[in-house]
Amino acid sequence: MPAGESSEWREILSRSLLENDWPEEFNSVVNKLSSGVSLSREDGHFLFNSKDLDTIGRIANLVKFARFDNSAFFNVNVHINQTNICTLACKFCAFRRGRRAADAYAMDIAEYIADLRNYANHVDEVHSVGGLHPDWDIVHYEALFSRVKKEFPNIHIKALTAVEIKHISKLSNISIRSTLERLYAAGLGSLPGGGAEILDDEVRAIICRGKESSSEYLEIHQTAHELGIPTNCTMLFGTVETIDQRLTHLIRLRELQGLTGGFQCFVPYPFLPDDSRLPSAQLASGTEVLRMIAISRIMLDNIPHIKAYRMNIGDEIAELALQFGADDIDGTVQKESIMHLAGSKTPLDHDKERLAKIVIDSGSKPVQRNTTYTSFEEYILPKAPASRHLRMAAGD
Repeated sequence: MPAGESSEWREILSRSLLENDWPEEFNSVVNKLSSGVSLSREDGHFLFNSKDLDTIGRIANLVKFARFDNSAFFNVNVHINQTNICTLACKFCAFRRGRRAADAYAMDIAEYIADLRNYANHVDEVHSVGGLHPDWDIVHYEALFSRVKKEFPNIHIKALTAVEIKHISKLSNISIRSTLERLYAAGLGSLPGGGAEILDDEVRAIICRGKESSSEYLEIHQTAHELGIPTNCTMLFGTVETIDQRLTHLIRLRELQGLTGGFQCFVPYPFLPDDSRLPSAQLASGTEVLRMIAISRIMLDNIPHIKAYRMNIGDEIAELALQFGADDIDGTVQKESIMHLAGSKTPLDHDKERLAKIVIDSGSKPVQRNTTYTSFEEYILPKAPASRHLRMAAGD
């Protein structure tokens, strides 16, 4: 089963859809899905504008069940954000600091290794993204990744957003392809896909002027896929974008996936407003988060996994999202800075048992995976210790 999904999921979905009754206004969407036809932009507008979120969630959940039955995936990982010093100043970012800021930091390689060592015995992935440090070129990251793999050969390195790759390439005066080739050779395993924001340059000019363009984001990921480096892809919604711009984003990702097949997972997450500089943001409600996840599942028919990123949306919404088409809730995380500085209140100390309980409470089966969705093991909750009945002391 590639990516953990059934090879016959389209046939399973078609049967499931035909076995159910649907409101008449959903006939076009249901007929396309049952025939294996990708939804159009117009279909997307219908789903975003429909007041019947329950039906949208039902359809998305059927797609999820067809692909993965009732499995919901997680992994055992730690996030290490290596620096908050950044040459950019994106309006939505609460993490970035200038070099002279009192709370600016940059972990040298020894500090990074020491930090990772605290978690190395019980994680199999380190997720590292950070600011665009003005001095860290390809040599720095080659040294970092090589050292990680030397010290912790069984830990997968999922690191660097597209704009970080672009920054390293420019600073090192080498091509994007050469940058990725050298990082891959040094130990980079996959790209997390962050920084997509909205793949529309009008939006990007407002919220993240100076970052890579939407085309550059896609080109960098296409190059990674061509080199055999798997990636995720993301969306930051609830800033200043329109529904049509969200749909452009989804369609552009779907089109690239049709060419490369290199996207493993799509991760939509809402803008968190605290301590940032984007007062014009629309802000997404809990129901809008669920709608976005459900529509992603329905429209992105060639990207296997949809993640309910609990670091951003919280455990409660993540649990609901597993009933609205999501099949993944990320991992144990242990520590994280970017989302929490932006306002996330999600606990960071989840172990596998607590993650599994979230999954089980959603009606799903917890399955531990590796980063690249090539290894799976159902997680069985440990049995609670048998209660001990103490004998009452005998009276005199």
